[in-house]
Amino acid sequence: MIEQQSTPVSKEENLHEVLMQLEAIIFASETAVSLARLKEAFQNQYTKQELRQCLQQLSMLQHGRSIELVETAQGFRFQVRAKYRNIITQVWPERPTRLSPTMLETLAVIAYHQPVTRADIEQIRGVSNNSQILRSLFDWNWIKESGFRELPGRPALLVTTPQFLNAFGLESLGQLPPLQDAKEAFMALDAHAPKS
Repeated sequence: MIEQQSTPVSKEENLHEVLMQLEAIIFASETAVSLARLKEAFQNQYTKQELRQCLQQLSMLQHGRSIELVETAQGFRFQVRAKYRNIITQVWPERPTRLSPTMLETLAVIAYHQPVTRADIEQIRGVSNNSQILRSLFDWNWIKESGFRELPGRPALLVTTPQFLNAFGLESLGQLPPLQDAKEAFMALDAHAPKS
C-alpha cells in the first residue's frame, strides 16, 4: 500500500507518519478535505485508493474516542460523535439554527425534485414562495442555480449543493430518506445532523 521512503524507516513507521499527517491536515481544516486535496498535499506520492485505505485505518484509530472521521460529499472531516452532543450543547449552549417547517418543505422539494424552478416549488407545495427562504438557502450555499428552463422568461433551475449534503452529513443524494413524507424525513435529518 504505502511504499517505504528512501530514508531507513520501517513500513510501519512510514504508515504511522502518513496517518498522523492525514489526521493533522483534516483536523486543521475548517471544512471537509477532499481526496484530491489530500493527494495534492502529499504531492501525488499516493493514489486516491492508497489514501482511502489510510483514511479507513485512521477512522479505525478513532474507535472508542469522542470524535469520529466521517466522509461527506465535500470530503473528510472530524466531528463529535452523536453520543457526546448533549454535553457539548451544555458547555456551549448556542443553539444551532433550526429549520422552520416551511424551509424544510422548500428544501425537500428542491432536493427530491431537482432541478426545479420557483414555480415548480410553489406548485408542489401548493403555496407561494417566501423569497426570504430561498435567499437564506442561497446564503448558506445549500442551493444554487443550474441553468434555465426553456420557457418564456427562462426561469432558473435550482439544485442542491455539496454544502447541503455536508450540512446533513450525507455523501450523496442517494442517502436521502425515502420520499414518503419529505417534511418528516428532513425534520429527522435536521435533528440528527452534525452540529459541530
